[in-house]
Amino acid sequence: MRNVIFLAASIAFGAFAGSAYAAPVDYQATALGKAKVMAVCQNCHGAGGDSISATFPRLNGQQADYIVAQLKAFRDHTRADPHAMAYMWGMASQLDDATITSIGKYLASQPPAKAQTGGALAAAGRKLYVNGDGAHNIPACAACHGDNGEGNSVIPRLAGQHADYLRKQLEDFRSLVRTNDVMHANTQDMTDSQIEAVVSYLAND
Repeated sequence: MRNVIFLAASIAFGAFAGSAYAAPVDYQATALGKAKVMAVCQNCHGAGGDSISATFPRLNGQQADYIVAQLKAFRDHTRADPHAMAYMWGMASQLDDATITSIGKYLASQPPAKAQTGGALAAAGRKLYVNGDGAHNIPACAACHGDNGEGNSVIPRLAGQHADYLRKQLEDFRSLVRTNDVMHANTQDMTDSQIEAVVSYLAND
């Protein structure tokens, strides 16, 4: 069994519907981040990080540590998938650590989108998500991303994300378009239909 995974699991099928937890607000620490989000980030990621277009991930309720890690990876070019290069290298280039931290805290404090519970393949997605598929070397998804898809620290929240965005990330990890040794190992044996099922369980579009 591989020791880490990409997607979160819900022990009860309907748990995602109630997963509206967001980190507590630290108003002083997030003031700078809020200003930056309102001035710049929301142009693509939407008000409070709740983007309309699936080209840009929802960041509302995302783990602050994950946002910080990704912004720093954009800034230092260690995340180099085409989407990152096209959109985020330039945007992150002028951000200092304090601003990055504040952006992470502000976005983490915003109410997250809930995952759908009735996607066409949600039942199959939940099964894969909770149990994995040992016969095909696909680990269960519960251990890293949380019972409600909320993520943990640098492991991202996935519940309620855009379906097209989630699908694209899984495909990119599988093909090494987006390089991540852990995620490539966990997705390399996933079929298109398995990806679609997990997305159906997690997404909200």
